[in-house]
Parts: sequence; structure tokens; C-alpha cells
Amino acid sequence: MEYLKELPIKIAPEVEQALSKGEPVVALESTIISHGMPYPQNVETARNTEQIIRDYGAVPATTAIIEGIIHVGLNDDELEFMGKDKNVAKASRRDFAALVANKKNGATTVATTMIAADMAGIRVFVTGGIGGVHRGAQQTFDISSDLMELASTNVAVVCAGCKSILDIGLTLEYLETHGVPIIGYGTDIFPAFFTRRSDFGVDYRMDTPEQIARTLRYKWGLGLKGGVVIANPIPEEYSMDEKLITDAIEQGLKECEEQHITGKEVTPFLLSKVKDITGGSSLDSNIQLVYNNAKVGALVARAFAEEMKNK
Repeated sequence: MEYLKELPIKIAPEVEQALSKGEPVVALESTIISHGMPYPQNVETARNTEQIIRDYGAVPATTAIIEGIIHVGLNDDELEFMGKDKNVAKASRRDFAALVANKKNGATTVATTMIAADMAGIRVFVTGGIGGVHRGAQQTFDISSDLMELASTNVAVVCAGCKSILDIGLTLEYLETHGVPIIGYGTDIFPAFFTRRSDFGVDYRMDTPEQIARTLRYKWGLGLKGGVVIANPIPEEYSMDEKLITDAIEQGLKECEEQHITGKEVTPFLLSKVKDITGGSSLDSNIQLVYNNAKVGALVARAFAEEMKNK
């Protein structure tokens, strides 16, 4: 049964032209704009991230839901709107249809950016860090929908690992169960967002974008559905002290329990707590790791475009 005559999606002309020619395109989320940083730093960071992707030879496509239309690629006014408007919902998979159907505004998370990118035919997506299994999930069952999206949607996600506010070990176990490969870009160790190291390894280390691109082509060419995590460590000079971050997270988790903070409110609360305890330096690190991921994402997208042309 056909439910929709056509998808309520608007692909920016620059993005549509690049896709039609098989040129490299990199998807970007909008939650980091609407819910991750204060204005105007959020919009400035978004513009800088897009420019880095252009500088490295790809076309950026920031995604969002605006008045019920799925946008793949935002113009300057739309970026400004996403950064300023206070009524933009945080849109994960469960929210997607309701926001579109009721002509609401939504900032896309990792999961919904993957959905929008897949609709448009974009195979590389850059974010800060993926969601995962929360600490204590054995009791709460608090698991990010990002992981299910990675299990089913054919988009590669360049990230700085996952935030150490999560249970990294269980997150990796979950991804392994669903057949999602973890590629370490130039590293054997799975990074923990603010820091370059964790106690866990990656499935494969790859040192060039071409290696990664070839792996993506064969994965999807073999009919193996689902995403790929490309774990790209934060640059050394912006990596934070591991003990400081751990102590801040432990304090934040204690306060979450005391204040009965649960569900999707946990992550922003913990990140805000880490920011306060680190005197704002965690926000600077967050921005720099996104910029670094943008560079790597553009390089992987370029290599993938070449791989597909020469297959």
C-alpha cells in the first residue's frame, strides 16, 4: 500500500546537483545547533563545519525538519533559524513522523540524520559522538536509537567515538551483535569523545580514506545492510584530562539520580555539568573534534565517490 505520493523532502540545489553527478556529499545533524550550544556560537560552529567540508572537496548537507518538510542542506537563513528558535524539537526516530505530519520543526539527531541522508542517497555523515547504551541500562533499558539506526541504515558515521557518560563496553557489544563494524581511523583504540583513549579496541584500524571507502563499497555491495562507525580520535592538543572528565561525569550521574532526571534529558544535563566543572573547556574540545571529524568525513566522502566511479 502506498501511503505517500511523494516524500516531504527538500534537497538543497547544491546538494542535489552534487548527488546527480556522483560528487562527494557529507550529511550533518542539526541537534548540535538547536540543542548542543548557545547562540550565536552554535550557528558559527555550524557554518565553520560546513566550510571545512567544502575546503576538503565535498558538499555539506545539514539536515533538519522545518515546518514539516525534511530539509537536506540548509541555507544561511535556515541555519540561523535552527540556532535561534526556541521551539525546535529534538527529533529522534520516534518523533520523525509526528513532526513531519503536523508541520513542526525538528533538529535531527544521529538517528534521524541517518534517515534523511539515506532518503537523499548520502552515504557519509559527520557528527560529534554517537549515542549508546547508558550506564545502568541493565535496569533502565536506556539505549539510544542511534544504535538501532546504525544496525539498519546504510550510512557511515564519522565520530569521535561515544561520550564517556555512556557505558562504552555495552555500546560496543550492542553494535557487534547487530553487525556494525567499528573502524578506527589511524587508531587501534576506540576513542571516548573528550579523550583519545578508552579501555576498548576497534574492529579494524584503517589509515587512509581510500581503505575505508573500499570497505563501504564492498559492505553495501555484498548486501550487508546497516551503517559503519568511523571512530576518529579528538586531536591530541584538544584532548581532555581523563580523570577530570570521569570525576565530572560521576558527579553528574549522582545529581541525575538525586533530581530524578531520566531519558533523553540525561545526556544534555551531563554535558552541561561537564562543561561547568571544566570551566567551559569541554565545549571548546567538543567544537574542535567536530571540525576534525568534518575534515575526515569530507576525505572519506571524496574517496567513496571515486570508488563508486571506478567500481
